[in-house]
Amino acid sequence: MIKRLISLVRKEFIQIVRDPRTLAMTFVLPLVMLFLLGFAATNDVRNIALAVFDQDQTPASRRLLTAYLQADYFKLAYVVSSEEQMRELIDSNKARAGIIIPPGYGSQINGWRPAQVTFILDGSDPTVAGTALSAAILVGQAQSTRLQVERLERRGQAGLMSVPIDVRTQVWYNPGLVSANYMIPALIGMILQFLTTMMTATSIVRERERGTIEQLIVTPLRSWELVVGKLTPYVLLSFLNMIEILVAGVLVFRVPINGSVPLLLGLAALFLATTLGIGLLISTVANTQQEAMMTTMFITLPSIFLSGFFFPLAAMPIWLQAVSYLIPLRYFLIIARGIVLKGVGIEALWPEVVALIIFAIVVMGAAASRFRKSLD
Repeated sequence: MIKRLISLVRKEFIQIVRDPRTLAMTFVLPLVMLFLLGFAATNDVRNIALAVFDQDQTPASRRLLTAYLQADYFKLAYVVSSEEQMRELIDSNKARAGIIIPPGYGSQINGWRPAQVTFILDGSDPTVAGTALSAAILVGQAQSTRLQVERLERRGQAGLMSVPIDVRTQVWYNPGLVSANYMIPALIGMILQFLTTMMTATSIVRERERGTIEQLIVTPLRSWELVVGKLTPYVLLSFLNMIEILVAGVLVFRVPINGSVPLLLGLAALFLATTLGIGLLISTVANTQQEAMMTTMFITLPSIFLSGFFFPLAAMPIWLQAVSYLIPLRYFLIIARGIVLKGVGIEALWPEVVALIIFAIVVMGAAASRFRKSLD
């Protein structure tokens, strides 16, 4: 019995060693998960891009801005000259927070009168907005305490009669910081990528395993017709799933759709061109369905962690933020959340649209070229 068992174990090891791709992924995948979870799985947000509209331009207003920047939660990204410019920056995700210092702020502080400051927060990402909200309030309270101490030193108890700085916070797009409003649009991108990549890759590999793809090759079908015919059902299924998520999100989770649904569907089709290309590429590399599934997971994991699906990109190390620009899902999540939550149009999303067009052309071109050679 022991000899039979040893022989069986030996046979299994030989089969594993003879499949170097699966063996390599078996060892590489845990390391990828370790690094992604170790560096990307964090909600400790720092360096939130801040837009400043300083209408006062006095030493007092500059001291307030310095206090916010020294807190390490914010970085000065833009100095604007109007609230409309600030809104455009937040709509396009270039800034995630904004501070408006009204005219007369310095004279009010120096005249020992209460001064009001407005702090704007992008609520489309509840994690970033929650951190920014807490930091905005804490820094404002710290500045008020400092000014009160100065007043006490100069005039005694009279300084306690009023709060020097009143920081009024406004959360745009998702005032309640509801997580469902943030996650439901992201699920559209994740399901589109997973379905099209996994199903496309395994479908073509399954045809190759069964030997039926040779039957398709000898038919009058051209190579591009074969590709289109194989991919069309998964495109239709993906769109049905997308509509299903939107309807369920509105009816069950009360997620508001503030933007254009046709625009969202059109840009989703652009994203699908990239994910379908990835699926085709995998089908030219994998020899078995198991290899195709493992390769898909190898690509999907970085997409989940480095796209901003679960964890905010602002909380990641700089080098991981740079790597995230190579993840197509990153751009589609910005598009989906921008249309659904912010109600923005193509004018605010053109950088992401251009990026997806480049990805689609490069990936689909490479996939079609390799797939044609594999058929030959």
